[in-house]
Amino acid sequence: MNNFKHQIAGPRGVRLAALAMAALLAACGGGGGNPGAPGGSGNTGTGTGGGTTTPVATTPSMTLAFANAGGVASNSLTGATPLTARATVLDKDKKPVANAIVTFATDNNLGVFSPTAATALTDVNGVATITLRAASLAAGGAGTVTATTTVGDTTVSASGNYSVGATTLTFGTLTASPTSLQAYGSTVLSVDLMAGAAKYTDQQVNVSFSSACVTAGKATLAATVATNNGTAQTVYRDKGCANNDTITVSADGVARAVSTTLTIAPPAAASVQFVGASPTNQSIVIQGQGGNGRTETATLTFKVVDIFGNALAGKQVNFSTTTPSVKINKASDTTDAEGSVVTTVNSGSVPTSFRVQATLPGTGSNGGADISTMSDSIVVTTGLPVQSAFSLSTGSFNIEGWSVDSSPGTPATRLQVLLADAFGNPVPDGTPVVFQTNMGAVGTADKGGCNTVNGGCSVDFRAQNPRVPVAGKPATPCNAISPDSTRAGLATVCASSTDGKNTVYAKTGIFFSGSDVEYVYMDRSSTPLTAGTVDLGSISVNGTKVFTLQFNDLNKNPMPAGSRVDITSMLNGTAAAVLPATVPSVRPHSATGIDDPTGVAASGPQGSTHTFSISSGAAGVVPCVAKQATFNVVVTTPAGSSTVIPFKLSFTCS
Repeated sequence: MNNFKHQIAGPRGVRLAALAMAALLAACGGGGGNPGAPGGSGNTGTGTGGGTTTPVATTPSMTLAFANAGGVASNSLTGATPLTARATVLDKDKKPVANAIVTFATDNNLGVFSPTAATALTDVNGVATITLRAASLAAGGAGTVTATTTVGDTTVSASGNYSVGATTLTFGTLTASPTSLQAYGSTVLSVDLMAGAAKYTDQQVNVSFSSACVTAGKATLAATVATNNGTAQTVYRDKGCANNDTITVSADGVARAVSTTLTIAPPAAASVQFVGASPTNQSIVIQGQGGNGRTETATLTFKVVDIFGNALAGKQVNFSTTTPSVKINKASDTTDAEGSVVTTVNSGSVPTSFRVQATLPGTGSNGGADISTMSDSIVVTTGLPVQSAFSLSTGSFNIEGWSVDSSPGTPATRLQVLLADAFGNPVPDGTPVVFQTNMGAVGTADKGGCNTVNGGCSVDFRAQNPRVPVAGKPATPCNAISPDSTRAGLATVCASSTDGKNTVYAKTGIFFSGSDVEYVYMDRSSTPLTAGTVDLGSISVNGTKVFTLQFNDLNKNPMPAGSRVDITSMLNGTAAAVLPATVPSVRPHSATGIDDPTGVAASGPQGSTHTFSISSGAAGVVPCVAKQATFNVVVTTPAGSSTVIPFKLSFTCS
């Protein structure tokens, strides 16, 4: 047998094998099947001898092919030439399968599908199609598309390879319409994206527009524009570029950018504006009196803008003033990138006020004046405080301080100074004022005074040791001129300011009042009331007893300001309200009542006087009944100390 097989060769051997197969079939009774019957075409059949053949098992199948836009078979993909992927689905009987969902997949870095869902439905011919595009214009390499579907319970797939070639794109001419713009005008920029000699329209490409004026904020355009039918177009608007501007377009995948130049007219100046002056209080001092926060120079800033309020750079501005006593240090300058220009003015030797005029030369038209503006008024003052305009005041002249200390955070009172120069103008901010006292404490831990704001400042004063004044201590500018008061319980506070040459000052007295009433004078008597019940005598039951009481502490100084005066424990009588009901702030004064806030002339009892009105409450009552009224006068200080003075008054019927 082996030797026989090796001998069969060539056509003759084939013919012998065929003859042998035919003889075998005839011997078995095969052949003669009906082609039109089931199992025709030789798959199955029934011979004359009644024998059968076994059917051949088959499965669903799929094939995948590519074609270009012209329908020609191709697997070469570029950005300019998409492919159509065509999947054909057959069932196990090799018949088309309709309405089958076919899913396509590939390397997303090389290709993308349209629609992006990457699925398609087979038609009646079992064919599903989808468009394959290059993932980007720069994509290159080879990839595989895999198509997958399910027929019955069977999943079938097919695949095909394709190549991706980078697409070469170029820009056409970048055009502008118009190419010359008036200030704040606009133009339309347009550029075609080319693939060879034709516009590239297969997919949108983002085109970038840029220019120097856009970067500087002096023009606007869309930074990125997608092509529409192969053309990218945007609107350029001027915002004061005032120069030639080069527009450049570029895009990913396009090797060479293109550009064009716009000619843009500069905007005309519309106005020059006064921005401000330094110092901000618009006040400088006369020549030779600077220092201590004062300046002899004013700095003025102006700004040049166009009709839209935009700043203009490079514009000449001239400065002048009608006041000959001041000097303009810079008569002309050019605006910077923000449209600003600055000049300075020095004061002269006399106080005055002035304004500076800023002018744009060459801006007048039809014989009109050039564009200009005036600054606000700048005042030239001496800036130094003068004695006649130095004021010192205190919130209260009589504080409860003889035996009561103030707390660190709660002062007994506050002192205020006001300073002005020879022309009645508040001195410059920051002028220092020093405070000194021979009793108690003044100022704060970091300074014994204050610095002025708008010509004034204030400090705290508190009650504490020492409480006994010593003549001439401490030495102050005040007691260098006149001595301090040495009255018991009366502090002298001195406030002063100096520039090293000129010293101004003022002083005030402050009572350290006791907390108990020691001396009471009735109806301006020079003799104080004695201890015990005060007998007011007798009056008619129909009358009213009116009397006054002056209350003094142990030093014959007033009781603390704010002390309350009340009538209590009234029996057989009525009382009107006490006038005044509280102790006021009492200035030091002479024995004849002439005020002297410095305290130098203070003499005699200094207490406050209060008026009392007592009646029977039974005026006109018949029959008349004589009686005696009793009551107390009580003085209560802010610290809570009370002094009680008993009184009696008889009411008669005669």
